[in-house]
Amino acid sequence: MSRKAYFVGAGVGSMMAAFFLMRDVNFQGSDIIMLETLNVEGGSCDGTGSVETGFICRGGRMFNYPTFECTWEVLKEIPSLNAPGKSVYKEIVDFNEHNVKNSKSRIVDKNGCRLDAQDMGFTMRDRMQLLKLVDTKETEIGASIITDWFSPEFFQTNFWIMWATTFAFQPWHSAIELKRYMERFMHEFVRINTMEGIKSTPLNQYESMIVPLQNYLSKKGVSVKFDCTVEDVTMEESAGKLTAKTIHFRKANKMEQIQLAQTDLLFIQNGCMTDAATIGSWTKPAELKGIADSTSFKLWEKLAQKYLGMGNPKPFMRNTNESIWQSYTVTMKNPELFKAFLAVYKNRPGIGQIMTFKDSNWFHGLVIAEQPHFRNQPKDVNTMWGYGLFPNKLGNFVNKPMLECTGQEIFYELCQTCRIPPELVHDVTCLPCVMPFITAQFMPRTVSDRPKPVPDNAVNFGFISQFVEIPFDTVFTVEYSTRAAQTAVYELCDVKKKIPKVSKHNKKVVVMIKAVRKAFMGGAGTLREREMKKSNKLVKIGMVAVAGALAYAAKKKFE
Repeated sequence: MSRKAYFVGAGVGSMMAAFFLMRDVNFQGSDIIMLETLNVEGGSCDGTGSVETGFICRGGRMFNYPTFECTWEVLKEIPSLNAPGKSVYKEIVDFNEHNVKNSKSRIVDKNGCRLDAQDMGFTMRDRMQLLKLVDTKETEIGASIITDWFSPEFFQTNFWIMWATTFAFQPWHSAIELKRYMERFMHEFVRINTMEGIKSTPLNQYESMIVPLQNYLSKKGVSVKFDCTVEDVTMEESAGKLTAKTIHFRKANKMEQIQLAQTDLLFIQNGCMTDAATIGSWTKPAELKGIADSTSFKLWEKLAQKYLGMGNPKPFMRNTNESIWQSYTVTMKNPELFKAFLAVYKNRPGIGQIMTFKDSNWFHGLVIAEQPHFRNQPKDVNTMWGYGLFPNKLGNFVNKPMLECTGQEIFYELCQTCRIPPELVHDVTCLPCVMPFITAQFMPRTVSDRPKPVPDNAVNFGFISQFVEIPFDTVFTVEYSTRAAQTAVYELCDVKKKIPKVSKHNKKVVVMIKAVRKAFMGGAGTLREREMKKSNKLVKIGMVAVAGALAYAAKKKFE
């Protein structure tokens, strides 16, 4: 009997792991089986809908070329379905060469006017506090939160507004995760206002990445069994080692089992950022759910209660008020309405990326992607995607929390914020989506709370998710799921091939000097730099010298 590999979930991590099993372990696709609760693969990378019902994306991941080492390795081998003769990677590269990001309205005030976002807005105290966090070891940071490291004024800076809304950070999130992001994406620090380094896919990520990957796996014989919710895994302990023996899952309200052979493998998704997510409508709010409605977190909790080495899910699931935010997708059949939003956006679709409404009670942002954003989207129909990081707060124009709003009410708030004339608001729909665990991976935690991709006591199983421990890498990215998948496969199957290292851009002297210079002087042409030009040139020279010295000192510390 051939060796089989079973997966709890058919998200992007599981799909990547299946790829590595076939390429590097010589698994047959027909011996790879995925059990998925939903009726579609791809996990949190989704994109669906129609003109009649409205299009919907729960969220979107951002890509970056100098990083995402493991993900690009895979996508270079996956044929594109949209661009014959190209890989998915090449298609994405070509698309971004012709669609270089250059946000002209990164921050917008309450009057609908764009602000100068080149200057980070730091005081000397802000700079020193940021440098101190980056220079502190994770073991010393522990479970502290971001507000433990910064004064209240820091959270009013342009930097925080842009960094928080680009990567979805909240002040109460883990200080370790902010440190990791600062190190992993230090090369983007200098252009966070233009978002030039952020890459996107030609269509939504489901159709640009997941569908080609699923098509590749399907042709190889990999099977996905939908409507299958794994509720437990029975393990056998012997000599301090754990061996997965039985998968218990529910299909069509009936419990079933899969007995694992001695040589079989099992990959478990312990936690999912879109667990218990719900979608509303133009006339109905999205329903707020919680841990009782989750599947992956409850499975992880059950395993952690029974067996050692499974980590501790409680920090990530105990307070959905601190991990929740809400998104929405707008579908417009009225071209004039779309043009009105573009007038505020001041970019052609796909170029501006996130536009943040600084004074919004919902900490509200809007993205207008390249059109069409969906394969079945007609040329005369346009879409937009937005989100609110503070959905528990009352709107500025709608007197209720975003969580209680219908799609129509959310769109009204957006139109009022952007000063859109009421007579243009017709032939439009807006679908809200509530995600109670969307930033659960950012919650404060200790190193032991996240299990390793392959626990030290595991014989035939591993974990693939945003909730495993991978040194130096950043959660809330496709790369984290891919690296977890590759790590789990290589360790369980004793693959000698090396996994691409996490790029250490923060150790490059040129990157650090540019970052410190940006922190001190903002961008070319900012008010601060113009003032410096008018004053003694020696001041500017001194600032640059200080920046270089600090960068060099920090580099020596990191080494």
